[in-house]
Amino acid sequence: MVPFFTALDRKLARVLNATALISSLMLVGLMLFLVAARYLFGWSIVGLLEMIMVFGMWLYMVGGLIASRKREHLVVDFVQSNLHDAQVRRIHQGVISLITLVISIFFVYLSYRMLKWGMRRPQHTPGLSIPLWVPQSAILFSSVGCALYALRDVIQSVLGTHPAISPDQSNDPTNNTYKGDQ
Repeated sequence: MVPFFTALDRKLARVLNATALISSLMLVGLMLFLVAARYLFGWSIVGLLEMIMVFGMWLYMVGGLIASRKREHLVVDFVQSNLHDAQVRRIHQGVISLITLVISIFFVYLSYRMLKWGMRRPQHTPGLSIPLWVPQSAILFSSVGCALYALRDVIQSVLGTHPAISPDQSNDPTNNTYKGDQ
């Protein structure tokens, strides 16, 4: 079962990285075009800021999901780095993972309600009439992904296979020998 999830994680990583790259390129390209159009040619292009907002939302949310996947999202490891007993590290990581999971599930609930409300009372951007659920769906996508990665961390903490628990830090993304994306 583990090889299946490892392969799935690698494929998902490729999709997330591609989404982040495309969103970044579109965001930068559209911003450059906006600046050039306004200041070089004197054009005011309707809806360009709306498209930039959509790509910006997806970039921001997918970036947070990528950071969660790599266990780099909002990490404070001062206490963890000073714990030397493996059992204490396991308990500490389990508590952190459980708190993260609970908060992530609450975030999924809030983002689902926001998207549901937006679908019931549809609103559109003024220029291109882009439904607001399009950028809001990035929030739900990211929150579900973060909750799944938090669940992964809880399971690994219970099993004792979480990289923060084991003295071998070969899966630590900050280590040069990180093997997570191979």
